[in-house]
Amino acid sequence: MSKIRITKQFTFETGHALYGYDGKCKNVHGHSYKLDVTVIGTPISDSNNVKFGMVIDFTDLKKIVKEDIVDVFDHATVFNKNTPHVDLAKELQDRGHNVLLVNYQPTSEMMVIDFAQKIQDRLPNNIKLHSLKLSETATSYAQWYASDNQ
Repeated sequence: MSKIRITKQFTFETGHALYGYDGKCKNVHGHSYKLDVTVIGTPISDSNNVKFGMVIDFTDLKKIVKEDIVDVFDHATVFNKNTPHVDLAKELQDRGHNVLLVNYQPTSEMMVIDFAQKIQDRLPNNIKLHSLKLSETATSYAQWYASDNQ
């Protein structure tokens, strides 16, 4: 049977700041992110299976991405935990804000690498992550492809 790619799109709002950056993005600001998640697999050929004809149920893919990415990053502010922004993060947390401290500079490039690992860890063995596209604006995005990372 043919390999098929399916894609589900997600949106979330996240703030961040790029410590040490030489432009405007050194300031705390936010984006309306759009994440396209594409997986590849063979449609289920067992006609007795309730998921007959599906590579993966979109609902199952949604559950993975929602739990590990959307619910975590939506309306959060992300800082690299190895920067002086940790002082600001602590103050924001003390005031009830949702703050994430990550082990990387929170650029779209580094976020998409993080997201790829999180999704790969949760997919069933017969489904592979093919690609991710993380758009931070209508004209700017980072892409991750499994074929580039083998």
